[in-house]
Amino acid sequence: MSTAFTTRTLEITTGTSETVADLTADCAAFLREAADGRDGLLNIFVPHATAGIAVLETGAGSDEDLLAALHDLLPADNRWRHRHGSPGHGRDHVLPALVPPHATLPVVSGRMALGTWQSVCLVDTNVDNANRQVRLSFLG
Repeated sequence: MSTAFTTRTLEITTGTSETVADLTADCAAFLREAADGRDGLLNIFVPHATAGIAVLETGAGSDEDLLAALHDLLPADNRWRHRHGSPGHGRDHVLPALVPPHATLPVVSGRMALGTWQSVCLVDTNVDNANRQVRLSFLG
């Protein structure tokens, strides 16, 4: 069996508010080219110290619930030792410990093997950096 490795970097603008950005369509488009109907693995990685990748339901309030839960766990106040940027920015640097900067998903016949309501999302609480990169890599 031949194996192939293909990678692409997405440029994502998240804006000036905390964001859960759905990347599912971008991942599917990448796999249509990279996987070409093959089985394998898709790795999604965000090379930033203040963002993460989550697999969750979107559009039914779960994305807002995630941001609310992160506010409860990581309040944007002055308790953080890391103190530059917006007030509470230190919490953004703790985020990847809770929402990791990567996810690896099975790919079957060129498609992500996601559950019915699952989406691949970039979670970005850092309002000081609106420009993000997300690296998609397919091994199959």
